[in-house]
Amino acid sequence: MTDPTDTTATTLLLYGARLSDGRCVDVRLAGSRIEAVGTVGSLGPAVGMNIDLSGHLLLPAPAEPHAHLDTALTANSTGPPSCEPEDIQRRVTEAALLQLGHGVTALRTHVRIGDVQGLSSLEAVLQARRALRGLIELQTVAVPRLLTGAAGADGLAILRDALKMGGCVVGGCPDLDPDPGGYAEAVLGVAAEFGLPVDLHTEGDDPARLARLAAMAGGLRPGVTIGPCGGLARLPRDTAARAADQLAAAGVSVAALPQGNCGALETAQRGSTAQVRILRTAGVRVTAGSGALRDLANPVGRGDPLEAAFLLASHGACTATEAYEAVSNRARAVLGLPEVRIEAGFPAELLAVRAEGLEAMLSLAYSRIVIHRGRVVSRTSAVREYTDTLALDLPRQSRSRTDPA
Repeated sequence: MTDPTDTTATTLLLYGARLSDGRCVDVRLAGSRIEAVGTVGSLGPAVGMNIDLSGHLLLPAPAEPHAHLDTALTANSTGPPSCEPEDIQRRVTEAALLQLGHGVTALRTHVRIGDVQGLSSLEAVLQARRALRGLIELQTVAVPRLLTGAAGADGLAILRDALKMGGCVVGGCPDLDPDPGGYAEAVLGVAAEFGLPVDLHTEGDDPARLARLAAMAGGLRPGVTIGPCGGLARLPRDTAARAADQLAAAGVSVAALPQGNCGALETAQRGSTAQVRILRTAGVRVTAGSGALRDLANPVGRGDPLEAAFLLASHGACTATEAYEAVSNRARAVLGLPEVRIEAGFPAELLAVRAEGLEAMLSLAYSRIVIHRGRVVSRTSAVREYTDTLALDLPRQSRSRTDPA
């Protein structure tokens, strides 16, 4: 069996792929990079594997900027979801592979720390991350409950321990702390201490609080992300626009959740995309994630980035091209990952979908090939069949075929 972590000099030729600009090309991958892109037939056969992508759209792979895998897939639990490390590791692995099948090759998941579970949930997620290495890149966000008041010292101590253990992003929910401003200040201070990014949950319905957060976050490297900020859509237009301008000036990114909220951590309106238009108009970098995935907050979540992009486009928040950018390269930027273009020298993080164009892909995309670090790590294919009764007037070749989307 091939070692999934081995990225040495494997060559893969993708031929006949259609790009989003309409060109049909051959793409040669070497190791974890795109080595060459040329007209169809110009690159010759690969030393390794050849894949015919005729009828497929080839795109930068999506990334998931906001997930909660430690509680994923628990909607049907008869009681409280199990917090046993082996159960959490199993859920995280299963949920990550589900999203990988949709095309996600990098994922950021928020993990609660402290309270009764201490660091056990984070430890289980880190175990899953090690097991998934070579298939999908997994980032962990440490989310403490309280950082101010009498319990604040314990919260800060466990947060620091979580980051030393392997948490790679400082997170949290200021809105749940008695002193939201103090909580945000503590998170930003710890992030500066460790040189790590920040990713905070906030409803975004308090413009004064957003203004203070923007003032504190301005200039922090490697950056600050907040989300889902659904409350912006419920503020007066002028007030929301001023808050968005302040976030843009501070370089704060926003992860919207058009597929659903995050349960107890959020009370954002499900599917709200109005705030996306406000934020994009101000120049804020907006990405889109899945949030809850088949848990008590969203029992029917799919974890599909193309669904998030579809909702953005269908609700008029942006065009199909901009919507896909929100779940691919903008999401990668929020995760601190390099941009992907279908050009020589760029990372071989790719998604091939059987579709004629972006709009068709976002409408219905069943057949997908996922490439991570230059290797095919997932394939999904779908066949649609029509009975003779339903297809009497259709050409013979249309009665049973691989679905074009």
